[in-house]
Amino acid sequence: MPDRQIVESFVALVEAGDYVGAIEHFYAPDASTRENTADPVIGRDTLMAKERGVMAAFPKIEAQRIGPSLIDGDTVAARWKFTFTRPNGTVQVLEEIAWQTWRGDQLIEERFFYDPKQMAG
Repeated sequence: MPDRQIVESFVALVEAGDYVGAIEHFYAPDASTRENTADPVIGRDTLMAKERGVMAAFPKIEAQRIGPSLIDGDTVAARWKFTFTRPNGTVQVLEEIAWQTWRGDQLIEERFFYDPKQMAG
């Protein structure tokens, strides 16, 4: 079960825009993520590479957690708002729920739930 301070440290890195650092510091080597019902992406190094690719596609990405993270044993849930600025200056907003499973102080599985229509902008 993650300590609330660990979860808040993770959130602070994400909100500061250090997305790769958050993965590097808090995800287990065998961690996986999944977007809605897509196949999982497995392995911390793979996840960091994927995140670098997303960051390269947008000149600016801002993250804001909406409300508190909810912690129940090894499960953590958080509501997020991500604002992506495209190279042409247009903005896309994505709200999602991140459903996480932790093993001690390491995130081992994360699944993102959002309306895919938000991505069609």
